Amino acid sequence: MSADTGPVTGLATGMVSEILHTLVGFDTVSRHSNLALIEWVENYLQDLGATCARVNSADGKKANFYATLGPMEPGGLVLSGHTDVVPVDGQDWSSDPFSLREEKDRLYGRGTCDMKGFIACALAAAPDFAKTNLARPVHFAFSYDEEVGCLGAPSLIKAIRADLPEPAAVLVGEPTNMRVVSAHKGQNSYTVAVIGKEAHSSLPHHGASAVMAAAILMEELNHIADDLRKNADPHNPFDPPYGTLTIGLVHGGTAVNIIAKECVFHWDLRLLPDDDGDAIEARFRQKVAKVEAAMRQSAPKAHIVFERKTSAPPLEAVPQSPAEHIARLLTGDNQSRVVSYTTEAGQFQRAGFPAVVCGPGSIEQAHKPDEFVLISQLENCLNTLQKLPAHLGQ
Repeated sequence: MSADTGPVTGLATGMVSEILHTLVGFDTVSRHSNLALIEWVENYLQDLGATCARVNSADGKKANFYATLGPMEPGGLVLSGHTDVVPVDGQDWSSDPFSLREEKDRLYGRGTCDMKGFIACALAAAPDFAKTNLARPVHFAFSYDEEVGCLGAPSLIKAIRADLPEPAAVLVGEPTNMRVVSAHKGQNSYTVAVIGKEAHSSLPHHGASAVMAAAILMEELNHIADDLRKNADPHNPFDPPYGTLTIGLVHGGTAVNIIAKECVFHWDLRLLPDDDGDAIEARFRQKVAKVEAAMRQSAPKAHIVFERKTSAPPLEAVPQSPAEHIARLLTGDNQSRVVSYTTEAGQFQRAGFPAVVCGPGSIEQAHKPDEFVLISQLENCLNTLQKLPAHLGQ
């Protein structure tokens, strides 16, 4: 945690500012532990009388967290957020990214927008939940490793399913400018490792070039990307209005005059709710098998390893779902919206929990140097959440 510079002043919702100052001070970049932050949140909510639990990662270095204020009855609302943030390496920040800074109408710091701002608002509203005689509970659900593929949420959702009375809805507080988002794309990521055989570049028939084989596979991915674009409904509401496939990282070869023994590349697939990810994988696997067979003609031990590394399902629009109902009551927003990024809402929905996305800040500020959230957005979020007790009594 960075050195304490004190809470930011000048914010009407001062409690949100103080909590966000604390949360930003925990360096929860995904490669680091989030346990110090979880312990702080746990102590804070326990002091308010919440029932709290953790779900540890396999190595024990991170934890999901969930807690309940109010009666252990069905029909409550889950306020969901992730505790990890993206790295700041190589970014040109104007100030310490792990120390909250106020300037004019903005609060700067890593995670202010994505998405510790929402968590701070949820925690600032918690005293109101605690002192109200709620008819139905408010549940808090905070995950780890969302930024590296929504890896923590599945075990968190499983624990909620097993341990808590059935909630009516889940509100995932990713930055949407406090507008209700009913659907988003899914996201899968993959790694392909091509292992060939080294040889002198003047004798390519004595080896098997992993780089050239990888190029053939990448060409097939380009064809798949073209088909996703051509076959999608151009009038669907997503931007862009089709699934996307991109190759983000490529590593291979040792010298220009050596037939490359190894090439590894990574690709990303962003799926519309109606896209068939399994069919795309099957098509690519067929190409992998053909390329591998061709390589083995000159290098019998050549092989290709194709792995799906992460998978987060899309969120499908369900008009009039309990999640949409409560989100629209709280915000007064009755428009239908979709986004192209991926959240844990799709995982909640896939597990049977109605879910929407709605939170403070703009996704345009996420992951950038000098990430910020508007103070007015935090005030809007807090005011919205403070309406919850009245609705949970109905």
